[in-house]
Amino acid sequence: MKSYTGFWMKQRTVNGFGKRLSEIRRGRGMTQTELGKAAGVSKRVIVYYEQDDAQPPGAMLIDLARALNVTTDELLGMKPLKKKTSPKTARLLKRIKKIETLPPADQRAVLKFLDALLESRGMTPTSGRSLNQNA
Repeated sequence: MKSYTGFWMKQRTVNGFGKRLSEIRRGRGMTQTELGKAAGVSKRVIVYYEQDDAQPPGAMLIDLARALNVTTDELLGMKPLKKKTSPKTARLLKRIKKIETLPPADQRAVLKFLDALLESRGMTPTSGRSLNQNA
């Protein structure tokens, strides 16, 4: 009876968990290594949890949810995700955050390049101002 209960709980808890974990991670623009580091585990553990038959322990669910900035209910599929971002957009946002850490002169250079690229494609910033005026 004990093994049956454990089996039932595993099936109920994990149904689609691995796929959901992978989708959320990619939607946040994170690699398996980055998620593992943020959750305090190795990449190998994340790879294992992203398999459909994996059963993460309760404490790990909390660490994963915090690292991914979602609730445990969202991670388990009990509630829909509040913030959905495509993996492509997440990667761009991740790079933009890194630009914020550059010295001001480097930030202006990046923005100047973006202005020139957008202008060459016939696009202009929506504010009507040059992007490099904001730095």
